[in-house]
Amino acid sequence: MLSLEGKVAIVTGCGSIAPGWGNGKAITTLLARQGATVLGVDRNLEAAEATRAIVEEEGNRLAVTTCDVTDQPQVEKLIAECIERFGRLDILVNNVGQSEPGTPATMEPEVWRQQLDLNLTSAFLTSRSALPVMEAQGGGSIVNISSVAGQRWVGKDQVGYAAAKAGLIHFTKVTAVAYARAGVRLNCVVPGLMFTPLLTRIAERYAAGEYDAMIAKRHAQVPMGRMGDAWDIAHAVLFLASDEARYITGTEIVVDGGLTASTGTPPA
Repeated sequence: MLSLEGKVAIVTGCGSIAPGWGNGKAITTLLARQGATVLGVDRNLEAAEATRAIVEEEGNRLAVTTCDVTDQPQVEKLIAECIERFGRLDILVNNVGQSEPGTPATMEPEVWRQQLDLNLTSAFLTSRSALPVMEAQGGGSIVNISSVAGQRWVGKDQVGYAAAKAGLIHFTKVTAVAYARAGVRLNCVVPGLMFTPLLTRIAERYAAGEYDAMIAKRHAQVPMGRMGDAWDIAHAVLFLASDEARYITGTEIVVDGGLTASTGTPPA
């Protein structure tokens, strides 16, 4: 089950400079473990190479390249490079994302635009180039990584990120319907509060650097009593990308330990 043998995948945001497992690194490693030939993409080549070292040490297949996925010519070149090197594209995972603090009154317009570009337009651009390829070859799977911030308030002023991630969920749904008869499936994974290397940066931006207090608060917010991790996200991506999910399109898997099902009050 969940074999990806013979499939070619692109994962954007495949690297992580910080120690530990970020979502992109875990997704890339797991898809390669399941037999896919993966083209890992990151703006930071050093981060991508660190992921490649892990994958190759395990005896699996990962090529890496750099790309700014908010730039249309670079994205078009990326998809063309994938087809030139591997002959097809079966799986696209749009994993890039990043949050900046602010409300409409405090966020500068250029930051708002940057948040939309990185968290939403990037998926439009990669899909725009990948969808014709997948349609021509008779099928494919696109998995977009959204956030529970696109579904509800999660305790932080991050209006640009929240709006973009909400847009990504609906972008996925309407595009899934448009391409359903072409055999191309689009779905979202919606992470909740996750324990990843990004938390150090989040603490600096949203918790005045109080890392330990922020971690304790995030654990307490989740009905299961703990945050998830990057592997929880990776396994959801693997399922949606696999043939076992062949009748699933236009929907999302929420990976949040019950957060969005709760009122935010810890259970007694």
